[in-house]
Amino acid sequence: MKETFGKPCVGAIIEKNEKGVDYILVQERNKQNGVPENGLLEIPAGKIREYENIFNALRREIMEETGLTITEIQGEDESVECECNGYTVISFNPFYSSQNLSGVYSIILQTFICKAEGNMLEKSDESINIRWIQISELKELLEKDQSIFLSNAY
Repeated sequence: MKETFGKPCVGAIIEKNEKGVDYILVQERNKQNGVPENGLLEIPAGKIREYENIFNALRREIMEETGLTITEIQGEDESVECECNGYTVISFNPFYSSQNLSGVYSIILQTFICKAEGNMLEKSDESINIRWIQISELKELLEKDQSIFLSNAY
């Protein structure tokens, strides 16, 4: 029997403060293959390419999905890169890690808190309705109906 492995992914909780109000960037999933998760709220995230630095993957995914440029990744300055026995290894601490233990997608997601700037896309190949939402409104939505949020499906 052929073994199947979980895919490493990276995601961003992108924050901003405007006139004393805290916001987080969200988007609605809109994959072209019409997956059941389409329409659910999510943070921007995606798969890490083989041997791609996790912080570069995060910057690439955010640019592809939102059009924004990451200006700060919490924890990146504390990451350590070293050469050992022919390997280049990076050690880092994400904001949180999660893994799908069942479902359609077997992924392991490393999520970071970030800041970004630039002109936001209206939509991408995988998402629509990309927007800033007040943290207080996000909290109300979560308390009202968690089923409108995507967990780790990628």
